[in-house]
Amino acid sequence: MRLNQKFYNQSTLKVARLLLGRFLVRKIGQQKIIGLITETEAYIGPNDLASHASRGRTKRTEIMFGPAGFWYVYLVYGMHYCLNIVTEHKNYPAAVLIRAVEPSKGLTDKVKTNGPGKLCRAFKIDKNFNAHPAFGRHNQLWIENQGEKIKLSQIKKSPRIGVDYAGEYKNKLWRFHL
Repeated sequence: MRLNQKFYNQSTLKVARLLLGRFLVRKIGQQKIIGLITETEAYIGPNDLASHASRGRTKRTEIMFGPAGFWYVYLVYGMHYCLNIVTEHKNYPAAVLIRAVEPSKGLTDKVKTNGPGKLCRAFKIDKNFNAHPAFGRHNQLWIENQGEKIKLSQIKKSPRIGVDYAGEYKNKLWRFHL
């Protein structure tokens, strides 16, 4: 079952944890690529110096200030796309980065999805998905619950990756992984 908009309209840390064990699904024509979400990172509010929103409301970050349940896709280092889902309520910039998935359908064993850029390349995700809803029946990219049960003891927390510039926020344990 696809996750609905209400699912994303809750605490970013909660969504980041609850996404673990859910499935990212990308439909291309009649084919589906599916992967079990195994790693996420939370970016929360205007004071989180690791978040793009800490630099204020811009054309790039506008989607983060919108309602929950919309994709925020951006290009990093001019070559890698990153997939995020907006969380919480309108006008409060927060999102969860999908860092890694374990392929379950539609990809060969040789395809790597253990990083946000690799994941987007494998799932053919680019900026065209930015600001599109993750919920609804007519989209080509969504997250679904297939009844998996993840215990809290299976979830590891650690600092986020690549945010050494973020002052006190670099040490927040806002990265979650199985």
